[in-house]
Amino acid sequence: MKLDIIKNQWLDIVFEGRNKIYGAYELRKSNGKTTVRALILGSIIFSLAIAAPLIISLLPDSKEEEVNNDIKIATVKLPPKKEEVKPNQPPPPPPPPKVDQVKFVKPVVAKANEVTEDPPKIEELKDKKVGSETIKGDPDAVLTVDEPVGKGPVTEIIQEDNNVYNTAGIEVKPDFPGGIDKFYKFVGNNYKTPEEEGLKGKVYVTFVVEKDGSLTDIKVLRDIGYGTGAEAIRVLKKCPKWTPGEQNGKKVRVLYSLPITIQSAE
Repeated sequence: MKLDIIKNQWLDIVFEGRNKIYGAYELRKSNGKTTVRALILGSIIFSLAIAAPLIISLLPDSKEEEVNNDIKIATVKLPPKKEEVKPNQPPPPPPPPKVDQVKFVKPVVAKANEVTEDPPKIEELKDKKVGSETIKGDPDAVLTVDEPVGKGPVTEIIQEDNNVYNTAGIEVKPDFPGGIDKFYKFVGNNYKTPEEEGLKGKVYVTFVVEKDGSLTDIKVLRDIGYGTGAEAIRVLKKCPKWTPGEQNGKKVRVLYSLPITIQSAE
């Protein structure tokens, strides 16, 4: 008997007398169909991979042309306007006085031949004004009267109090936000003690708490050297604003003193 290995006849010979329900028999029996399916599917995938660039090139380009919507503004320099040249017009002459005005000549002691103009007589000054020159009056002229003093509201001028008060006699003392203990803690945390062995002592500093709570006029009354005073000034300059002091219900400037105890590591 001629055996064709392409067909599944050889399976029956190999598995004769054996359990055909076993998975190996079923796998070998369906192996041909699986091989054909795999070959067809692989051919399709390979064909698509080869033809993909051609398909992509045939598709229409969907990108729209970008439209430039930027608005460009150009500045145009206009020619300067021509100013109209007004002719020089002299001011109108003042109206003549209602009463005649007589020039007053200051009497000067001089020789008789040096007198150029005699002073007016008493009769000439009657019912007339005295001025620097003689002007003929006009009885029909409008009499100008000085305007009376207005009766508008009077603005009271209050002089600003810029005196520096002492904390001992002030009604409301200036205060650091959170209390004076917070101020001492702020100075302690920010003050950098010089690295000098055995350095100890006190630095006395004064400053003015202004009406807006800022610290000004910072002065070192006494330090112990090694830049201790300059460091105290640096710390106070970066201090937050205080609540200002008050006197008679108004904010005032108050002088404050601060002792700083220095104790370096032994």
